[in-house]
Amino acid sequence: MKPPTLTRRRVLVIDDNEAIHADFRKILAPQVQAGGFAAAKAAFLGAPGPSAGPATQVRFELDTAGQGQEGVQKAQAACAAGEPYLMAFVDMRMPPGWDGATTIKHLWRVDPHIQVVICTAFSDCSLETLADELGHSDQLLILKKPFDNAEVYQLATALSEKRIAHQVAAL
Repeated sequence: MKPPTLTRRRVLVIDDNEAIHADFRKILAPQVQAGGFAAAKAAFLGAPGPSAGPATQVRFELDTAGQGQEGVQKAQAACAAGEPYLMAFVDMRMPPGWDGATTIKHLWRVDPHIQVVICTAFSDCSLETLADELGHSDQLLILKKPFDNAEVYQLATALSEKRIAHQVAAL
């Protein structure tokens, strides 16, 4: 295994709903649209073209998986390549495969430093139950669905920065 490089802000989304993958892409990895009305207006007025957001906005490389097992395999391959994911958003319910807690246990075996956000629309699993199953960890946060775009962006930014800071401190 190569030593990890954390210069790329790699984020993994593990959710069985493709629409959720699209939501995360819109928030964390927006694409600049080369055409469209805004570009035509800018060209006509001689103004700069549209951008994908402020220049200071952090850009993420987003990867997705539809089930826990697939996500863990992607995390394992990323670690083996020396390009680990800094963080993962993990759905709590992903039938018929592993649930979120099982997925996180396996993720942490593959990469003990990955930061994780559980995303769930259900309150059927209390924080106490999660702590019993996963242990108390500063690497785990919970985000309720439907989520707010700003919260997703802030979590990804803060947790990726945290992961990078821990890596730098360990050098």
